Amino acid sequence: MCELLAVSSEKRKDVKHLLKTFFSHGDQNPDGWGLATWDDNGEVLLVKEPINASRSEIVSDILKSKCVCRGLFAHIRKATIGHVEYLNTHPFEKKDADGTNWVLAHNGTIFESSELDSYFRLQEGTTDSERILLYLLDKVEGIEDEKKRFDKIDEIVVRLSDKNKLNLLLFDGTNVYVHKNEENTLYQKSEDGNTIFSTRPLDDGNWIPVPMNQLQVYRDGRMIYSGTVHDHTYVFDEEHMRMLYLAYSEL
Repeated sequence: MCELLAVSSEKRKDVKHLLKTFFSHGDQNPDGWGLATWDDNGEVLLVKEPINASRSEIVSDILKSKCVCRGLFAHIRKATIGHVEYLNTHPFEKKDADGTNWVLAHNGTIFESSELDSYFRLQEGTTDSERILLYLLDKVEGIEDEKKRFDKIDEIVVRLSDKNKLNLLLFDGTNVYVHKNEENTLYQKSEDGNTIFSTRPLDDGNWIPVPMNQLQVYRDGRMIYSGTVHDHTYVFDEEHMRMLYLAYSEL
């Protein structure tokens, strides 16, 4: 499976030690890596490649010096839907109508969702993950109130998680949204005004499981919203995955 890493911090933080451990897992997720970072103004710096992070010269250069930021998403990919190419490499970044940068990284698979089908013609790559971001931006356009926007995203996440694996990170230019619906696939720890999320614990700190089946939103390292608790737990089904591969191979 892919792996996710996110940081939400109250102040700028050197995350080099986290990235070093995270990207060392590249051999197990060899189909691409990506890193999105931002500072106080929410402007996103995104770099990614459709290659093994453990063999990337860019990753090597990043890890030679400090990597200081207010927040980040990192992703290493094991491809399910979509070929191994740059346009299918996470995280995905899109601007909304106001010019705000939104970023999404996804560890999961969408098996059933007719709501996303119309976004095939709008996306640049071929992943279900990019379609999720396009769909979310479409549905929250024009919602200026932060709480109402959260409520709309919460409603969508609950619906999309039904029969799908939706381990998701989303950044809206200010806040970090986190959701998981598969057991033992996302952990978090809080320390010194920071909250860190990772598919696997990255050190000996006090990592705890991210709550199942509930969207949560963090700002400056602290949770500000929690959403609807649902019962759409994803359980891996090998036959279900095989049928999905066959369907996409015929496209």
